Amino acid sequence: MIELNYFTKDKPYNSLNEYNKKHYNAKIAKISLNGGFTCPNRDGSKGIGGCTFCSNQGSGENAGNIKKSIKEQFLEIKEIMENKWPNILYMPYFQAYSNTYANLDILKEKYKEALNVIPEKTIGISIATRGDCITKEIASYLGELNKRIHVQVELGLQTSNEETSKRINRCMTNEEFIEAVNLLRKENIEIIVHVITGLPNETLEDNLNTINFINSLDIQGIKFHSLLLLNNTKLYEEYKKESFHILTKEEYVEYTVKQICNLRDDIIIHRLAADAVIDDLIEPKWTIKKMTVMNDIDKYMRNNKLYQGIHYKN
Repeated sequence: MIELNYFTKDKPYNSLNEYNKKHYNAKIAKISLNGGFTCPNRDGSKGIGGCTFCSNQGSGENAGNIKKSIKEQFLEIKEIMENKWPNILYMPYFQAYSNTYANLDILKEKYKEALNVIPEKTIGISIATRGDCITKEIASYLGELNKRIHVQVELGLQTSNEETSKRINRCMTNEEFIEAVNLLRKENIEIIVHVITGLPNETLEDNLNTINFINSLDIQGIKFHSLLLLNNTKLYEEYKKESFHILTKEEYVEYTVKQICNLRDDIIIHRLAADAVIDDLIEPKWTIKKMTVMNDIDKYMRNNKLYQGIHYKN
């Protein structure tokens, strides 16, 4: 447990915005980029088709245009961000697919290009990937880079339930995930974990088991996502054949709050709700109103006098 937390009256948990205010005194804009990578469960090395919930964009719907260079993508998105928030700082975010799944020389080239677009206003780099795409060589390089500029790695876990993992074609074991965490933490790399609430046939108990699994590891951040059923995905094809329960907004709010209450209070919450390209979204339609979902989570916690870690047991 940490002595200093980032709880506020309105948000009784460690929110990323509050963390950034206290550490940078500025708005940090993540510039979502598409580096043209793939994944081991897409290219046949471990599987094909990717995770069943994942779109053809590799969870990078908001990332840049793959037909453009990293620099062009950065500048294009930067212009949009600056119109919303003047005087902001930047963090290039390699979002689409697995962004450590390539030869190290290729990784170095792409990361360098992103960091050199506006170096004076770039405070770090964020890299989304899988646990089985972190090697000792890559971890060592990221450790060296981390000595010059802040590096954070986002790891897709989704669930600690190995049976669910097989069903969604994750093609990665929990042991591989743990090994990646250990490699990265030896290099003092900040780790943010992605979890999905509402995966097929998973229960609240499964969700809490995933939180307990995360609590047992040296993790610094978390992103909560509701399951998004998207057009042109394997999961949607499954759903059409044999529908499974899609969480209501009220269920998602309740489940997420209970996960936060069981989460270690030193972990920063980077996201509470997911969004998708509206034209691709099949269910749940309530995710379109992302801010409403986030506000409902905050309200639920305030009204019930709950806070992050209140039910955490070491």
